[in-house]
Amino acid sequence: MKKVIGLAVMMSLATGLLAQENKNAPGGGQEQLPLETRRIVVRTDLVNVLFTVTDKKNRMVLNLSKDDVKVFEDNKPQVIENFSRESDLPLRIAILIDTSNSVRDRLRFEQESAIDFLSSTIRPNKDQAFIVSFDNEPQLLQDYTDNLEKLSAAIRSLQAGGGTGLYEAIYFSAKDKMIFFPPPEPYLRRVMIVVSDGEDNLSARTREEALAMAQRGEVTIFAISTNRSGTARPGDKVLKRLAEETGGQAFFPFAASDLAGDFREIARELRSQYSLAYVSSNKAQDGTFRNITLLPRGKEYRVRAKNGYFAPSQ
Repeated sequence: MKKVIGLAVMMSLATGLLAQENKNAPGGGQEQLPLETRRIVVRTDLVNVLFTVTDKKNRMVLNLSKDDVKVFEDNKPQVIENFSRESDLPLRIAILIDTSNSVRDRLRFEQESAIDFLSSTIRPNKDQAFIVSFDNEPQLLQDYTDNLEKLSAAIRSLQAGGGTGLYEAIYFSAKDKMIFFPPPEPYLRRVMIVVSDGEDNLSARTREEALAMAQRGEVTIFAISTNRSGTARPGDKVLKRLAEETGGQAFFPFAASDLAGDFREIARELRSQYSLAYVSSNKAQDGTFRNITLLPRGKEYRVRAKNGYFAPSQ
C-alpha cells in the first residue's frame, strides 16, 4: 500500500517557486499570495494488489482487462484505479533457506536451484535480492544486491546444522528488510522464497506473528517443501497457509532434484502477474486488518492474491 501524506519536500519546492514568482512581480516581492494559495497538500491512499490468474488446468491466463476483475474489501466493492498486465515492476527477493540438520542431504540441490533461479530472474539495475539462512536463528548472508556473484557465493557458503527457527527467519526478513517507509515509488514487488520442511522448534515468534509481519511488508511467500518422507506432515500445512494467505504458492517436490522445476515455476509466475490498485472506501486510519477478495469474470478462473492488508494507523 502506498501512502503519501502532505509531502514536505513538495510543499517546500512549491513555496520556493511561488516566492521566486513574487520576487519577479512588480514591487520587488512586496505582494504576498494568501497562505491558502501557497499551501500544497498531496494525499494518496492506494491499496496495491499483485495477483495471478490460472484456468482449470493451472495454465496462466494473460489476457484479462480491468473490466474482467472485481475487487472487494471486507465484502464492499471497490473502484479499481490502476490495472496492468504482466507487471514489469522492480523485484525485491528474499531467499530463505533452511540449514537445519534435517536438510543436510538435500542442501546441494537447494543451493544450485536457488542460484539458477536468481541468474534467470534478477535484472541488473532493476531487481535485487538478499540471502538468509536459518537453523537456530536467522543469519543474513548477503544483503540486497543485484550482483549475482555475491548472491551465489552467499548461497554456496551455506552449511547444515542445528534446529529450525522458521518463524523467526520470516519475521526478521519481513520486518528488517522488506518494509519500506516512506512507501517506494514505483511500487516494489516483494517476494519471499522459503525452502524448508515447515517445521519449527526454536522460534520465539509464532506462526501468526510471522504471517502478520509478512502481510505488513506486502510480501508474497512462495514455499518449497523439503519434506521427502512421502507422507503429509504438519509442516506442509504451515507452508501452504503462509503461501496462500500472502498470494503465493507452495510446492511439494517428490525428489530433491525436482527443486529446479519449482524455482522455474516461480520465475514464470513472477513474469505473468497482474497488478491493480484502488483507493479504499474505508477512510479510517485504525491499523486494522482488512480482507481483500478478487473475483474474475468467468467461474473457470482461479485467482492467487494476498487475502488482505493492514490499514494505516494515525
